[in-house]
Amino acid sequence: MGTFFDAFAQADFFGKLIFFALFILSCICWVFLIQKYFMIKKIQRDAKQFKKIAEKHKDAILNLSTHCRSPFGHLYLSLKEKTVQILDKNHFFSSETGTHKNYLSHNDIEFLSAHLQTAISKQKERIEKNLFILSTTKTLAPFLGLLGTVWGILVSFGEMQAGHSVSSNSIILGGLATALTTTVLGLLIAIPALIAFNYLKNLSRRFTTDMCDFSHFLLSTIELQYRKVDI
Repeated sequence: MGTFFDAFAQADFFGKLIFFALFILSCICWVFLIQKYFMIKKIQRDAKQFKKIAEKHKDAILNLSTHCRSPFGHLYLSLKEKTVQILDKNHFFSSETGTHKNYLSHNDIEFLSAHLQTAISKQKERIEKNLFILSTTKTLAPFLGLLGTVWGILVSFGEMQAGHSVSSNSIILGGLATALTTTVLGLLIAIPALIAFNYLKNLSRRFTTDMCDFSHFLLSTIELQYRKVDI
């Protein structure tokens, strides 16, 4: 770490700005990474617990009372709201024809399935919200490092052209230190950001698959209980 501090101390004003930009970018990246990682792990735990409750009470799936804020809870509440609306509508029209049974038609099931797909997309967007920070970091950090490299070499060549000695002039050495150190810092920031981005995207894909499986469970359970039998 002493090498980095020495390079920062020897850099000129613009070189210090590049160091500062890399430092800010690194802080934003790590804070976002840690926050997003623990958020995904929490919703995975909450979803697992809610799924157990739903499977345990599947015989009365529409009677679950939940305040779960996980994506599974949102999917369930969204499906429950639409299902109750359709059942009430069907019950109203069936009462006019002399029957009093609640049911879901084939078209109703297809509508609910499409509604669930929309809800899944919204939850996926919520999970991946601001994930562009990592993708931007893994691209921007090496370019900032490259900018520091070019600037440091430019400063060194400028001093050499002015007739200063490479071995004795601190400005020349500071330019070379800026060139090398910013390159290393850019890579040290970009590599973890790249790994984290791919890891979180993979977690998001896996959880999206879990949401699809859970929505199929909910829909099939509701269909089994309320689907109108075609004779």
